[in-house]
Amino acid sequence: MEGRVYRSAQRMFYCKLKGESDLVMATAKGNLLKGSDSVVVGDIVEIKEEDGQHYIVEVMERKSEIWRQIKRENKKKVTASNIDLLVIVSSAAKPKYKRGLVDRFLMRSAQWEIPAIHVFNKMDGYKEKDFDLAFEAKRLEMPKVDSFEVSAKEGEEYSPQVLKKGIKDLREQLSGKTAIFLGQSGVGKSSLINRLSGGEFELKTKEIGRAGKGTHTTTWSEILDFEDFTLIDSPGIRSFSLDDVYSEDLEFLFPDLLDLFLTCQFRNCDHGPEAKGCFYNGLTDPEQIKIIDSRLESYYKLRDEVSEIPDWKKKPH
Repeated sequence: MEGRVYRSAQRMFYCKLKGESDLVMATAKGNLLKGSDSVVVGDIVEIKEEDGQHYIVEVMERKSEIWRQIKRENKKKVTASNIDLLVIVSSAAKPKYKRGLVDRFLMRSAQWEIPAIHVFNKMDGYKEKDFDLAFEAKRLEMPKVDSFEVSAKEGEEYSPQVLKKGIKDLREQLSGKTAIFLGQSGVGKSSLINRLSGGEFELKTKEIGRAGKGTHTTTWSEILDFEDFTLIDSPGIRSFSLDDVYSEDLEFLFPDLLDLFLTCQFRNCDHGPEAKGCFYNGLTDPEQIKIIDSRLESYYKLRDEVSEIPDWKKKPH
C-alpha cells in the first residue's frame, strides 16, 4: 500500500494511506532508519500489513528535501521531504522584523532548490516608523519572492493596505501544494495556520515574552491537510546556524547576486563601488542600488560567518 508520513515519534510513524482519511501507525524496518534515507515527515512510502501491524518497507524517491549537513559525521540529515513551497513568516510588529533571518531562509531555499514566498504577519500592529514594509517586499522581488500581508489575530479581518495581497491571495498561492512554514519563534506561524484552516485546526499558540522574543509552541513537524493544500508545521527557531555551509558555496546560494557576480572582470572581486571591473560600477538607478546593497549586506555578513572549505575537502584543479 502507498502512504505518506504525517508525523513521527522515534521509530513510530503516523501515515495516511492513499485514498484513506485516517492515520495508521507504522514501524519502519531497521535499514530505513539510517543515513539520509531515514524516514521523515512528507515521505511517500510503501506500507505492508502483517498480522494487524503496519510496516514501512520502502521510501519512494523524493522530489525535494529539507536537510542540513552534519560536518562531524560528514553526512546529510533530512528533516522533511516532498515540499513544493517554503512559506517564510515574519512579524510586522513583535518580535521585530529581521531582514537577515529572512535572507538566511532564502539562502536555504536556494540550497534546497525549493521556491519560497514571504508573509508579513501581525499587520494589525504594523507601524511605518519601525521599518519600510514596501521596500522590504520590493527587495524580495530580486530573488523572485512574492510577499503577502496578513493578520492572523483571532476575530479580526485584515484588508491589505500596502502590498494589496492578503490572506485570499495567500490561499491561492498555496492551492495544490505542500508547503512548510518557517520563521522565528513568536511570528505567529501557528495562528496563521489556524486562520488558514478556517477553524479546522487549533494549534497551540503563546504570547510574546517580555524580551520581545517568541516562545516555542510546536515541538514536532507534522502534516496538516486543508481543503485544497497541505501544510507542514515545524518547530520555531530563534536563530539559524550556518555551520554546515562553506564559504566557497555561498555565492551560489544567492542566485540573484550570482548573475551579477559573473559579470565582474575579476574572479576575486569584492563587489562594491571601489572595486575595479565590478558589475557595481555599471549601476545607475538609485533604487536598484539600494536594493542590491541590502542583499550584498546580507551576503557579506553570512560570508563572514560561514566556514572555509578545509584543504582535504577541496577538489583538485
